[in-house]
Amino acid sequence: MGTSLKEKTAKGLLWGGIGNGAMQLLNLIFGIFLARLLTSTDYGMVAVLTIFSAMAGVFSESGFILALVNRKEVKHEDYNAVFWFNISVGASLYLILFVCAPFIADFYDTPELTQLARFQFLSFFIGSFGTAPTAYFFRNLMVKERSQIQIAAIIISGVTGVTCAYHGWGYWGIALQTVLYVSINTILLWIFSPWHPTLSFNMRPLRALLPFSSKLLLTSLFTHVNNNIFSALLGYFYTIKQAGYYSQGSKWTTMGYSTIFGMINSVGQPVFREASEDLQRLQNIFRKMMRFTAFVSFPAMLGLGIVSHELIVISITEKWLPCVPVMQILCVWGAFMPIATLYSNLMNSLGRPNIYMWNTIALGIFQLLCVWGSYPYGLNVMLIVYTAANILWLLVWHYFAHKHIGISLFNTLKDIAPYLIISVAVMAFTYWVASYIENIYLSLLVKITLAASLYIFLMWSLKSIVFRESLQYLFKKKTIE
Repeated sequence: MGTSLKEKTAKGLLWGGIGNGAMQLLNLIFGIFLARLLTSTDYGMVAVLTIFSAMAGVFSESGFILALVNRKEVKHEDYNAVFWFNISVGASLYLILFVCAPFIADFYDTPELTQLARFQFLSFFIGSFGTAPTAYFFRNLMVKERSQIQIAAIIISGVTGVTCAYHGWGYWGIALQTVLYVSINTILLWIFSPWHPTLSFNMRPLRALLPFSSKLLLTSLFTHVNNNIFSALLGYFYTIKQAGYYSQGSKWTTMGYSTIFGMINSVGQPVFREASEDLQRLQNIFRKMMRFTAFVSFPAMLGLGIVSHELIVISITEKWLPCVPVMQILCVWGAFMPIATLYSNLMNSLGRPNIYMWNTIALGIFQLLCVWGSYPYGLNVMLIVYTAANILWLLVWHYFAHKHIGISLFNTLKDIAPYLIISVAVMAFTYWVASYIENIYLSLLVKITLAASLYIFLMWSLKSIVFRESLQYLFKKKTIE
């Protein structure tokens, strides 16, 4: 990696980690207050609508963010065409879903969903105004600025949501928080973005972007369906309440891996794109990113899994205990999820969105088959099968990485296996030690302290290069190589 690219990567990872860590901490704080004030049914009401707003948001964005990021040169006309296209699609989709809201309520046999849906769906329409500015921030690695905007939006929307819940607004408090977050985020993007739209309606630049973006659109649709399928199925086949338990468990897990995912995703594709013309350089960068991801992701997510019981009881009370098994199972997948993100970033940076698209579609179909086959055996079994399917699919992702940049499976396993083995051993030992402690507060303290200390000690003793380089960069002794 060249000096400037090393510095960009290191700075992007640092601010990606700080920004996403701060955002997840804020989400955690506001989430604790909301979970104490609201019921599982309140969360279920919002959760069953998520799949509709997520898919509409995907159509509105249409894959143009990554398409703009992946181009070698981007002009004002490119951003401007994307801006006006996104708004047009967003407005059209909102009108369609506004009309369809009563049918969605009938599907779940819950009339209250009609008005809630019409309000919550405003989020993706408002968000369509921020697609082009987001692409500008992402392409130019403005991670610090993007993080500051998101943090401000979380604070304002979170305080508002908690206040509404405290005054008895129920699920409307969650919906208002969602819409307000998107609104503030979009407004701040407009204020601080160096790029601004003009009143020109030249759509010709879209033709050059469509071959790339259309594949990402189809890919994102399958991704969002897969990510939200459980909430939709549980709300229909079981109860809104059970969908709420799943939503809460998934939310805590997502807060965990989103910090890592956001840190990696904020620099992955732009960095890979800069090195894409030098195969050996790209391979070295990819392997270093893989080692860093494993170094952070495995201990963080497996550690979150072993403290899930204490976290749930202490923070949001025993009424949410049914969501603990959900959280524990999803933490296993969350440990591997950032690795899948690296592979997808690699394919997009190589200009291979077709591989990303078909691989994601095939994975989505495979997941749906697994979910459908395991559905009669209950939620936990369904989640275990889902997690196993996603982990095994990493082998498919690797096949394409090997084909296009020549990286071997042996080298990849050599890069990640030490961190996985050490993390599993540390968490197993920690869990065993804490099992003799009855006090739940002391148990949480022992688990966190012991696991963190052991992992750091082993990384230092085994002279982990990633660990030492991370410390050195943080203390400004040298940058990541």
